[in-house]
Amino acid sequence: MLPEHKHKKASKNKMAENQTEAVVQENINASANLENFDWSGLGKRNDTYAKEERETLASVYEKTLKTVEENEITEGIVVSKNNREVVINIGYKSDGVVPFNEFRYNPDLKVGDTVEVYVEKLEDKDGQLILSHRKARAAKAWDRVNEALANDEIIKGYVKCRTKGGLIVDVFGIEAFLPGSQIDVKPIRDYDIYVGKTMEFKVVKINHEFRNVVVSHKALIEAEIEHQKKEIISKLEKGQVLEGTVKNITSYGVFIDLGGVDGLIHITDLSWGRINHPEEIVQLDQKINVVILDFDDDKKRIALGLKQLSAHPWDALDPNIKVGDKIKGKVVVIADYGAFVEVAPGVEGLIHVSEMSWSQHLRTAQDFLKVGDEVEAVILTLDREERKMSLGIKQLMPDPWIGIQDKYPVGSKHKGTVRNFTNFGVFVELEEGIDGLIHISDLSWSKKIKHPSEFTKIGETLDVVVLDLDLENRRISLGHKQLEENPWDVFETIFTEGSVHEGTITSITDKGALIALPYGVEGFVPSKHLVKADGKTAQVDETLQFKIIEFNKENKKIVASHARIHEEAKEAEKAAEKAEKKEKAAAEKKAVKNIKDSIEKTTLGDIGELAKLKESLDEAEKKNKK
Repeated sequence: MLPEHKHKKASKNKMAENQTEAVVQENINASANLENFDWSGLGKRNDTYAKEERETLASVYEKTLKTVEENEITEGIVVSKNNREVVINIGYKSDGVVPFNEFRYNPDLKVGDTVEVYVEKLEDKDGQLILSHRKARAAKAWDRVNEALANDEIIKGYVKCRTKGGLIVDVFGIEAFLPGSQIDVKPIRDYDIYVGKTMEFKVVKINHEFRNVVVSHKALIEAEIEHQKKEIISKLEKGQVLEGTVKNITSYGVFIDLGGVDGLIHITDLSWGRINHPEEIVQLDQKINVVILDFDDDKKRIALGLKQLSAHPWDALDPNIKVGDKIKGKVVVIADYGAFVEVAPGVEGLIHVSEMSWSQHLRTAQDFLKVGDEVEAVILTLDREERKMSLGIKQLMPDPWIGIQDKYPVGSKHKGTVRNFTNFGVFVELEEGIDGLIHISDLSWSKKIKHPSEFTKIGETLDVVVLDLDLENRRISLGHKQLEENPWDVFETIFTEGSVHEGTITSITDKGALIALPYGVEGFVPSKHLVKADGKTAQVDETLQFKIIEFNKENKKIVASHARIHEEAKEAEKAAEKAEKKEKAAAEKKAVKNIKDSIEKTTLGDIGELAKLKESLDEAEKKNKK
């Protein structure tokens, strides 16, 4: 006997073989039945149509289908839509699907709307009808855009994205440009808030050559704004208080939108106090009350004020404040001529630069103060009606001119600091607040100085002597050359007229040349006196002998000549030759006379010889006379 588990296994195998034989037999029976099946009656009802009726129904069905060709534009009906796609029936055997983003320009699209589509493919690889709404719009867009411009038509467009200077708008499938200035009547600071929106526009410009389209949203609202503007302008009056919105802020003022009409608050009309920039007072889009200060005849330029809505700070100024009082304040503005000090909110006083120091030499306010400094000053003038106040800080220090005649008597010697130059002299500071002037003629005894900068420089210490005091005008005349004896007393004995000295030419002008003489003295040589013995003119840096032809102690003037030296030498030589000839002629004349006297004593025999001698002497005498 088989074991129990092997017996069970054999029983299972037997059952599987029986089931396989049953399936094979069933398949054989089914194949026999298919051969006898009436396929023409499959799916038909028992009450079948007649042949003529069937043909009529087929004809009606075919008429419901359009003849559709690829690459053509046709109309279709929206049968359904969702966030991704729109299903459109164009009367073809199947519906087409268009991406929903092609209808972004038309957020009001709904089922049942008729739209134009472009047939791209009747069937793709999946048997799907391929349509495009964008291409259909683009094909007719140019004609529609031109028509909208011609008819001043209001059209809709979808703002696609931001670009430089404006936005790109989808209009009829064409990308049009919306300039930033044409978005709204007020300046737009954030273009991005319009991206993704559908808005109304007007076509304002078309470039046919480049097929560019410019649209405007501003044009739609300008007409309404203009009406509002006229209504507002007609009611404007000086002193009228209106509410407005801060439209734009510049360095010089704030533009306020009064509801279609713009006005300007100048920076000086924003606050009674001094401000550096309008942003310290107002912010963009802020609503504020303003008062109308003025406007032109056409009311196109409207001047507004903000500070005028509050009391003037001068009206709140302490009535007990008077001239001579000390007052504290803060420096708010610095200029070359002075500093403005705010002594109370909106109340300022001017400290002129002349009231900052007792010093008389020229300086600027920046040398004493800077913006933000807290200062104490004395009230010099106070005009409440004109709302003006002048202050001084030097008055807080002792006046150095008090008792100056004792400290700086005439003839006293001091040291000072060179502070400033003028064409006529040098300003020297003896101490803070005490300045004196050295006239250019009092700088040197011997040098001719054209400008003080040739003699000294700013910041240099200079020895001076007090020449004069003018207490009434607070002026001191100083001298520098007076510290030494006048060398021209000595020069008078050295550079006498006719004396000859060696000199070097330092410069030449049209009139003559300047020469450096001994002892640091400068002389002048006229042009005609520069001619040398060889006929050439002396040049700069040549050292020659010069004869003094003029000496003027009062004017410190020495005139010399080089030409005079060799000219006088030639004249002396000629005179010597003339004297020599004259002396020789006298000697010959005397010899002739002696001969004549001896002739009278000679004998007749000697007369012939003597006559010949006499003739020769007479001829010699005639030559000498010639």
